[in-house]
Amino acid sequence: MIVAVLQGSVRRDRMGDRAAKWVVSQLEKRGHEAVLVDAAALELPLLDRMWKELKDDSDPQFAGLREKLQPLASLYERADGFVVVSAEYNHSAPPALTNLIDYFLEEYFYRPSAIVCYSAGPYGGVRAAMQLRALLTEVGMPTIPSLQPIPLIGQALSADGTPLTQSMAEKTGKFFDEFDWYMSALKDARARNDPRRAPAAG
Repeated sequence: MIVAVLQGSVRRDRMGDRAAKWVVSQLEKRGHEAVLVDAAALELPLLDRMWKELKDDSDPQFAGLREKLQPLASLYERADGFVVVSAEYNHSAPPALTNLIDYFLEEYFYRPSAIVCYSAGPYGGVRAAMQLRALLTEVGMPTIPSLQPIPLIGQALSADGTPLTQSMAEKTGKFFDEFDWYMSALKDARARNDPRRAPAAG
């Protein structure tokens, strides 16, 4: 499977790198192609126009933005699922994450998403995850039932994404098993009948 891993924090001292590296390693161990999409590296402006409005717009003022978004559009079209890595800011998701998500729509349709949330405190970002469930479903990539919260992330993962606790090392299989199931089921369904593509005439 091809999985886009969306990392949404752009803070200078963010811990999301640890979670994103861990997610990529877990997916690769399962034989998937995991591609990191980092909001901090992209430096996207606040949403003015969506990709579908920009892709055929020849206005030179949007040339740089189109160059950033074209590889994402191609990746999302190929993707079988999305893992969203989110911090929690004021009981909500980081604004850069929602901005990253909002640039696209149809590219997400009929593909599952899985939420990995984290915090420096004991709750693991679950309050942000509850808001993300509504957003992700609305844009066409419904979330799997399980969440993967990472409380006390600085103690749970090293800087390179290596698990530092038994829980992180051994007790996350169900989350990725469930994501695998949903990716496989929806990929099979799209192969039989992809609702995004009109049936052939005749």
